[in-house]
Amino acid sequence: MGFTHLNEQGNPTMVNVAEKQVSTRTATARSIVALPPEVLAHLTDGQLQTKKGPVFQVAIIAGIMAAKKTGELIPLCHPLGLDNCDINISINEAQEVVIDCTAGITAKTGVEMEALVGASMAALTIYDMCKAMSHDIVIKETRLMAKTGGKRDFKRA
Repeated sequence: MGFTHLNEQGNPTMVNVAEKQVSTRTATARSIVALPPEVLAHLTDGQLQTKKGPVFQVAIIAGIMAAKKTGELIPLCHPLGLDNCDINISINEAQEVVIDCTAGITAKTGVEMEALVGASMAALTIYDMCKAMSHDIVIKETRLMAKTGGKRDFKRA
């Protein structure tokens, strides 16, 4: 299979979805943020509060806002009106922040990029809100966890 974002002349192009079938599509992406002990010390009842405000709540709003603007941020992405965007933030057993962003739409194209952008922006927002306490914050990974709809479904083990 060739690159879908290149035309016959090798120039960038937006994928033509005109002939695709409308279907319900979802995607979930995950970002993991490692916080150093001096930041984790401010964690109370699963929430992180800083002078800038409630970190996880602000990160959720930032992630949703970013997911809605994915088509403006990534040059060849289709602009989509999402049906749903949900972000969940938790702390795992390794004391890392786990951000799960699930986007959904009924359309001719998927929402993987929207989920990835939402999770990424939530992670960057956590970094921004906590950097005054430490610059040893690490955004470890961002990856697609699952998608449904379109040609094939995918679920990471």
